Amino acid sequence: MNPSVHPVTPHRFGPRERTPSTAPTGFAAWVKRRALLPAAFLLAAAAAVPSHASQLVSQNLKQLIREADVIVTGEVTRITDGIDNGMPYTEVTMKVNGSIKRDIAANSNFSFRQYGLLKTRKFKDGRYLLPARIEGMATWTVGEKVTTFMNKPVGKSGMRTPVGLAQGKFTYSGSQAANSFDNRGLFKDVTVAPGVLNARESAMLAKPAGAVEGDVLINLVKRAVKEQWIEKGVMR
Repeated sequence: MNPSVHPVTPHRFGPRERTPSTAPTGFAAWVKRRALLPAAFLLAAAAAVPSHASQLVSQNLKQLIREADVIVTGEVTRITDGIDNGMPYTEVTMKVNGSIKRDIAANSNFSFRQYGLLKTRKFKDGRYLLPARIEGMATWTVGEKVTTFMNKPVGKSGMRTPVGLAQGKFTYSGSQAANSFDNRGLFKDVTVAPGVLNARESAMLAKPAGAVEGDVLINLVKRAVKEQWIEKGVMR
């Protein structure tokens, strides 16, 4: 084997169901395994990953709403990857059905980049950059319908992720919506003032886990944002 070439090892794609916790992710190990890559690249890579990627802390619905810069519902239409100024990225494009917090026109495209590659890239010196999957990072599939609570873009890279990583991305199966953690912890410690919720919303918030009706979730989020439930203490 040519000692200058980094061997490619199999990489499994797709989300794994894990309960959100404060356990460290695999990013540090990923960096160590790629110690031969240029130091400047590794520093840039570390800067592009949101700080909460080093600890996947459980995020409930109130936190998702409060931290989101924009909340978008739509269909994933395109996924590409590449390297921009030494930074590996995956770019996701959605056809927008609706948005909350920011006005994005229906049927327009909403695109964003998150850290990491879809496929192996080879450097000119013969080394390889493997697809690095950060623990808890959202994954995307063309054709899926999703609602995603998106963070603000990060620094100069402009990369962004859902709030709480995969916790803030909800995929639809028919009318049902769930994140890759089966909505575990989504409604934990979320309380709403008496008389505000309808019967379907109250039943949803009582669920410890499991998929929920997407229209019930979205309508509740719309009301919470429009009526400033969090700011006024209606949602705690």
